[in-house]
Amino acid sequence: MRQRVLSLLFVALGGGLVFSQPDAESVLLLDDFSRPDGRSHLSTLWEGFTDRVMGGRSEMSAGIVATEEGPALRMTGDVSLENRGGFIQVRLPLSEQGAMDASAYRGVAITARATGDHYYLHLRTNRTRFPWSHYAQKIAVGQNWERIEVPFDEFEPRYMLGGGSPNVSRLRSVAVVAGNAEFAADIWIRSIELYK
Repeated sequence: MRQRVLSLLFVALGGGLVFSQPDAESVLLLDDFSRPDGRSHLSTLWEGFTDRVMGGRSEMSAGIVATEEGPALRMTGDVSLENRGGFIQVRLPLSEQGAMDASAYRGVAITARATGDHYYLHLRTNRTRFPWSHYAQKIAVGQNWERIEVPFDEFEPRYMLGGGSPNVSRLRSVAVVAGNAEFAADIWIRSIELYK
């Protein structure tokens, strides 16, 4: 896995902390949770799902919270493997028209912190026709804020016919998932982007 983890730099300015950010031209901001109406930077709304849609027993809570560094999306819950379950997730549709062309970008970047170590990014495209189909990549999220970059070609198909990398010219959604183990999930997301 070639994901890059970039520790964020803090600079003291007038008693406050400022995150260093990549060049604005090299990223497409999907969300930084700053809109007062709760919508993403793309004007779409986040959705929450658990394995209960298929009979599982996992529980979750998610919402936008204030941190010292600004707003964040926090997802917490108890992931259970009972009844063939094992996940909780927050998912962002990328277009109200169904899909976006992300072929100008190399991957997904997330700025997050968490406890536990069973977190993933999931992508859905025009090829993920079944509700359980997706592309997945595990991410190593620590207890301090980090920016993690995951190239599109590192995502692996799950529960799909055929293999290969996701068709990002028809990218439908990105999700942050806690799963595949029994644990108490707690992840805070400051921003999610596509990067060049």
